[in-house]
Amino acid sequence: MSGMSESELAEAKRYGRLKLACAVGDRAVSLAYLTAAAFWFGIPLEAWLRKAPLLAACWSLRLAAFLLVLLALQSVISLPLTFYSSYVLEHRFQLSRLSLGGWLWRLAKQGVLVGILSLAVVVGLYGIIWTVGAAWWLVAAGAFFVVSVVLGQLAPVLILPLFYHIERLDVPGLTDRLARLAEGTGLTIEGVYRMDLSAETVKANAMLAGLGRTRRVLLGDTLLTEFQPEEIEVIFAHEIGHHVFRHIRKLVVAGLLSSAAGFWICDRLLSGWIHWRGGAMDYARLPVATLPLLMWMVAVLAQLSEPLQNALSRRFERQSDRYALRRTGMADAYRSAFQKLARQNKGDPNPPRLAVWLFHSHPPIAERLAMADEEPSPDH
Repeated sequence: MSGMSESELAEAKRYGRLKLACAVGDRAVSLAYLTAAAFWFGIPLEAWLRKAPLLAACWSLRLAAFLLVLLALQSVISLPLTFYSSYVLEHRFQLSRLSLGGWLWRLAKQGVLVGILSLAVVVGLYGIIWTVGAAWWLVAAGAFFVVSVVLGQLAPVLILPLFYHIERLDVPGLTDRLARLAEGTGLTIEGVYRMDLSAETVKANAMLAGLGRTRRVLLGDTLLTEFQPEEIEVIFAHEIGHHVFRHIRKLVVAGLLSSAAGFWICDRLLSGWIHWRGGAMDYARLPVATLPLLMWMVAVLAQLSEPLQNALSRRFERQSDRYALRRTGMADAYRSAFQKLARQNKGDPNPPRLAVWLFHSHPPIAERLAMADEEPSPDH
């Protein structure tokens, strides 16, 4: 069913097990680090930073410095596992084309980007808490929604080009096929782009990215060169499905609701912790030293809510799969496309159900292939 030989299937399962172990290990290390920062060394570290005259006089500067130190320490602690997972394993299974220097440069760019975005979010969040008071969680949820929309618009035109070369797709025969599929959906062929993945990986991928005028489908060059036109049509139709069913917008709205609930829970826990320590909750003077505790709360809540978010994402993926089958009526091309994806990306077609529930935002390949057994009907 998966189109894999016994040796390919065994290799995919080994790769999947090792990547799963790395994912679990990385989360365990991150959670242990944040626990230590929240309940052990966070307060002494903030007190040490307060000794600097400039940082002592300015809460926002001290907050920014505190965050950067916390992120730097976390990066150092997680570096060995990150290196093993994203460099050693990817080369061991012949999936990566990055040199060590290229991998380090990519990691550095990711670190800088995460640092900048984290600074903006954390300084903005504490600014809201200090200014608004008890209703901060509601205002913060609204701000999170705005930031999500802005980042969603900027991702394909500003953020992704930092890591990949992206250009408008210009393959006359193929673009004609894709233009026919896009008719009546509100997505024009001008919104289809080629993304250069082959410089760093052999994996194939496609995605729908952006909001509003920046909405576009990105097709990896590894997909365009290795897949037949009919297979690319089916994958493109899947991405159109995300656009037709407005999945990105729905995820943004779901993020607004979950962030409001999460911030409210953080507010209650933070208030309870301060009272437990014998203090009184004063939002206008919330100590900078509470940052590690807030980060720990957000991390724990994210871990607890991730299975629900993944379940929603898998539902959207199934919806787009069915749309692709109906829209194209090409069940054979659908099967061969996902079989190629499994072989090329060394994806385990039948991963453990617990792993799927906890970590997977997409349904297993075997489940997606089974959909093709349902007789598709043309979509009119």
